[in-house]
Amino acid sequence: SEPFRSAFTPAAVHRNMEGRVRELARSLIEGFAARGRADLRTDFAARLPILTILAAFGLPETEEPLLRRWYDTFEQALANFRGDPSIRAAARTDVAAFHELLQQHLLAVAGSEAGDLLARVANRSPTERLSDAEIKRNASIIFFGGISTVEALILNCLFALFTHDRVLDRVKSNFALIPALLEEVMRWQSPVQSAIRRTTTDVVLQGVQIRAGETVSCMLGAANRDPAIFPDPDRFDIDRPNARKHLGFAFGPHACLGSNLAKLEARVALETLLSRLTELEPAPDEPLTVEGYEFRQPRRLLA
Repeated sequence: SEPFRSAFTPAAVHRNMEGRVRELARSLIEGFAARGRADLRTDFAARLPILTILAAFGLPETEEPLLRRWYDTFEQALANFRGDPSIRAAARTDVAAFHELLQQHLLAVAGSEAGDLLARVANRSPTERLSDAEIKRNASIIFFGGISTVEALILNCLFALFTHDRVLDRVKSNFALIPALLEEVMRWQSPVQSAIRRTTTDVVLQGVQIRAGETVSCMLGAANRDPAIFPDPDRFDIDRPNARKHLGFAFGPHACLGSNLAKLEARVALETLLSRLTELEPAPDEPLTVEGYEFRQPRRLLA
């Protein structure tokens, strides 16, 4: 909806969130830098997106553990291709609990002049304001769509850098290359590998008849390595001229609303890590692997 969409334009994201994301990234790094070793997933990449979204909505950082638990349940439901009813039930319960938390905060910000997203959408004029139910549904999409996806983007970027020494050296000496790095990582190792769509009309694609109302699983990861679009598609190349044609954020009316915030978080995360931890490298005794069918990322990344 428009009240949410306008908050995620590139200009709005830069204006409202970049400074706060940078503060959060620095704080997380300070929490483990002195140890000399860390799991960059649990200590950093898994935490930054949750803290960022809490900040965007004006919710307290103390809600982080609760949001993490709710999200983990929700993610299990998204990947529940076997239709386990207990997984579905757990997700419904936790989404309802999240909506109740949002309802409490909606009541708390009524009439407030706070500049956070929840206060802004809650205090629009009566003719423009969404209902509480609509606000909570939109907020759920943003919250649950912007956690592990950003976590995975950060980790997949680090995986790409750690497995391509020349690229790592280039990026360390020129942070202006990071936006190109992000686009190529989204193509080469996209955090989300598929998107489910339902057809609205009969269509024939490549000789295959798809009837209206059928469910189509669009394999984004495969499309991103289509050799007809991306020559030598298995090669990681931040100089690839058409890397931005990837489908990692989907496209059309259902393109990812938070893509600009996701890229800002990943860019700031990499800039802060590489500038604060100048000798950052993967632990020599740990394998570097990316795993997952629907969601792909390193399950841990020791450095």
